[in-house]
Amino acid sequence: MEIVFADRLQKLPPYLFAKLEELTANKRAEGVDIIDFGIGDPDLPTPRTIIESMQEAAVHQENHTYSSSAGEGYMREAVADFYKKRFGVDVDPAKEVCVTIGSKEAIANICKAFVNPGEKVISPDPAYPVYANGAALLSDAVPVNVPLRADEGFLLNVDRCPTDAKMLYANYPNNPTGATCDVSYIKGLMEWCKDNDTIFCYDNAYSEMCFDDYMAPSALEAGRDVIEFGSLSKTFNMTGYRVGYAVGDERLIAGLKKVKSQIDSGAPKFIQKAATHALELYDGRRLPQVLKDNNAVYGERRKVMVEGLRDLGFDVPMPKATFYVWFDCGMDSMKFTEKMLQHGIVVTPGVGFGEAGEGFVRIALTRSKERIEEALERMRTG
Repeated sequence: MEIVFADRLQKLPPYLFAKLEELTANKRAEGVDIIDFGIGDPDLPTPRTIIESMQEAAVHQENHTYSSSAGEGYMREAVADFYKKRFGVDVDPAKEVCVTIGSKEAIANICKAFVNPGEKVISPDPAYPVYANGAALLSDAVPVNVPLRADEGFLLNVDRCPTDAKMLYANYPNNPTGATCDVSYIKGLMEWCKDNDTIFCYDNAYSEMCFDDYMAPSALEAGRDVIEFGSLSKTFNMTGYRVGYAVGDERLIAGLKKVKSQIDSGAPKFIQKAATHALELYDGRRLPQVLKDNNAVYGERRKVMVEGLRDLGFDVPMPKATFYVWFDCGMDSMKFTEKMLQHGIVVTPGVGFGEAGEGFVRIALTRSKERIEEALERMRTG
């Protein structure tokens, strides 16, 4: 029997990073010391208090049984409390919150809930590939990639968006560009979506990773016609825990829950206990101390990397949020990436995030200041 991928799978673009992974593995095999700024996976530890909370929860057998695909009530309550304290927004934990297995699955599953085959889904370009691929293409929808431009602060310009799209994804603070926005900008997106009967999906995974007194808003501060996705992955250095949440319009949350009820049985209860403890560390709008400490580390790394790249002649903006540095590398982004790899440095080519990312490179600040300085020295003398 011939085994053939389904049409929807064959529509997925080639996995550009497979070549990069192969090249990196070859360099490691040659004994090259690799400094990896590629993947956005925090190198800082999960706060001890969260680990201890999970360990305590894991002792009890009731936390080893199936959860609900919508999440346990205590975590939904914790998410609602977090939104009240952090953003000043009231949400109903029963109807307007869903616990997710990280934010990635929910970003994909919301499309399955509401978008029919052949309908359009607006995805920024460059962007997290899940919007166009895991969400749109794997739902048999048509992704419409709308370029983000440097001269517009990498903000999605709705004047270039089709007015007949079923869904729109936006993400600020932004991966990969590090761009930020305010509530008034989000309100503009929301109003445009309402005017054009387009479902508004807002990815807010990096809201707590901000610098220079900037505090990222929630889309729910602009209104309720939205579903917003959050994650504890980057916020609390919990990428491997796979836990997050969706908050917003109860009709959108209901659709997400219905899809999830057919696909998963929820995040493990002992993980939800740990996530609940993490969210309870908030005592008002300001960040808890563990997050202030994390951001201080990333902020220092950001300064060293940006100033070092500027000294090398690159025009690099100082990001106000995320732990990414995004800059124009002055050449084909894959060629620049391969050039860096010759020096044992792994970066991510911008074209991996979409055609409009060509000519740019993303660096994840997930290595120590000393390793950043070493990488800059290799670039300087190589």
